[in-house]
Amino acid sequence: MRNILITGGAGFLGSHLCEYFIKKDDNVICLDNLYTGSLKNVEHLFQYENFTFINHDIIEPIDIEVDTIFNFACPASPPQYQKDPVFTFKTSVWGILNMLELAKKNNATIIQASTSEVYGNPLQHPQRESYLGNTNCFGKRSCYDEGKRSAESLMYDYFHQYGVDIKIARIFNTYGPRLNKDDGRVVSNFITQALRGEDITIYGDGEQTRSFCYVSDLIAGIIRLSKQPKEYTGPLNIGNPKEFTIKELAELIIKKINSNSKLVEMPLPADDPVKRRPDITKAKADLNWEPSVELNEGLDFAIEYYRTVL
Repeated sequence: MRNILITGGAGFLGSHLCEYFIKKDDNVICLDNLYTGSLKNVEHLFQYENFTFINHDIIEPIDIEVDTIFNFACPASPPQYQKDPVFTFKTSVWGILNMLELAKKNNATIIQASTSEVYGNPLQHPQRESYLGNTNCFGKRSCYDEGKRSAESLMYDYFHQYGVDIKIARIFNTYGPRLNKDDGRVVSNFITQALRGEDITIYGDGEQTRSFCYVSDLIAGIIRLSKQPKEYTGPLNIGNPKEFTIKELAELIIKKINSNSKLVEMPLPADDPVKRRPDITKAKADLNWEPSVELNEGLDFAIEYYRTVL
């Protein structure tokens, strides 16, 4: 049995990873400070002897025996990561330093949950892994964007200097069960507003685009990346390449829920990306991976989940 450490394990994506490895009969160590994560996401796993929860902040070092580390600890939605930008940056940079030191000590593989935000407000469309990005290093989003860019840099420093087995996944917009209803991301916002009969808040004119990946597809891509040989480091885009405007998403959700919600436009936040779509050519070729859940189907699953939690 391998020892699998999942930081941010009580969060949206982390909890699904915990579930996956529990089913594989690995020893799962779920590490979370519960800043944005919730024990409700993993309470169904406490019955398993091979599941351990540790309340810990990766800003502080920890010494445990591990074979593989999935570093998914960091606030990921703008309202959450902008609430305490210094803490967000510490989580990205001090946190990955501590996890890389742990990986080096244990000769473990470490998989970093990076983000499409490293591309900033992209001038290239769709975004390929070779694109260096168009970021604002001192804007309101920079604590997250630059924190994740710095984390990627540190990952490669440990790979080149110490030979640590690293994998970097650049995750694009993901949705599905366990994404907190108050998280502040667009899918959870729109569904909860529509279910409550509230007006749906759109920032800007709604013509900005995003690509939405269902959580099961995302987890499948992460697992395949983690199994690649040591020389395969990434970074690798993992997301759904089908592009929708924010207005199209809102209208589809209203239709599915049969809601009376109206669209209300609000000013577009600074540095909010106008277009966001992953080029997943590398993931298709290298991992034989591509998403299979269409937005129309995935939204049904998500809506069902939010009906149960509201």
